[in-house]
Amino acid sequence: MEQQPPRSLANVKHIVLVLSGKGGVGKSSVTTQTALTLVNKGFDVGVLDIDLTGPSLPRMFGVEKKQVFQSTNGWVPVSVYSNALDPVEKNGKTRRGNLSLMSLGFLLGDRGNSVVWRGPKKTAMIRQFLKDVVWNSGSSSKPLDYLIIDTPPGTSDEHIAIAEELRWASPIDGAIIVTTPQQVATADVRKEINFCQKIELDILGIVENMSGFICPYCAECTNIFSSGGGKALSESLNLDFLGNIPIAPKFVEFIEMQDNEENDGKRKLIDLYEECELSPIMNGVIDKILAKDLPSRI
Repeated sequence: MEQQPPRSLANVKHIVLVLSGKGGVGKSSVTTQTALTLVNKGFDVGVLDIDLTGPSLPRMFGVEKKQVFQSTNGWVPVSVYSNALDPVEKNGKTRRGNLSLMSLGFLLGDRGNSVVWRGPKKTAMIRQFLKDVVWNSGSSSKPLDYLIIDTPPGTSDEHIAIAEELRWASPIDGAIIVTTPQQVATADVRKEINFCQKIELDILGIVENMSGFICPYCAECTNIFSSGGGKALSESLNLDFLGNIPIAPKFVEFIEMQDNEENDGKRKLIDLYEECELSPIMNGVIDKILAKDLPSRI
């Protein structure tokens, strides 16, 4: 008997995974910026944080103390940003989309609580995340444009569970592969690319993260971790190179000063990000993905 696609994905047009074989390369940062860029382009976006032992996205988006709720259809993700109260256009720009987030971080109670689980329990939680989250665009009648899935490093139990569930949800846009410039990182990323090939997951391209450091005083970019490793990797494997993303202290500052329950911030990260040096860089990365004009799942 053929297995059915996860019901929670029936209302999702595009699914993109953010992968890397190496920990600490900034997958969560790239996921956050990908989501913010798509929302600023007018798309309705959902983000699923499957990094079970390090669920950092609630902190990144400033919604760490919010809660998920159980409905008759499944878990309702946390609303990070809703355009319901915004005008159709803002400063002559396209109206933003909606942004929602689901993460194990909402279920832990305290950010200091560790997740000490064996593989089967991790696998079960991932399958529940993929099957029982109610994704919509803020309106139950309108599909979600993009679901961005932030994954843990490596190619272990969690990745196998993701692959087994998503194989029934085809077509999937593919994966953004994140690396840093150093060879020690690109060597591990090669393993992740090999994993994608084995499970027949398309690769949208490679992003070289932490590619230089933008000085907050003079705006000069210094290659503290060297540069070019991601581009060389993409060329050697005949994959698209999506771009270089440098380290920008202002982005970290914006995450901490955004409007949340722990400070006196007056703006959300989505507003602050437009002033960040990384915003136009990430726009170029996302434009390359959108230019592929991949078919919708629905």
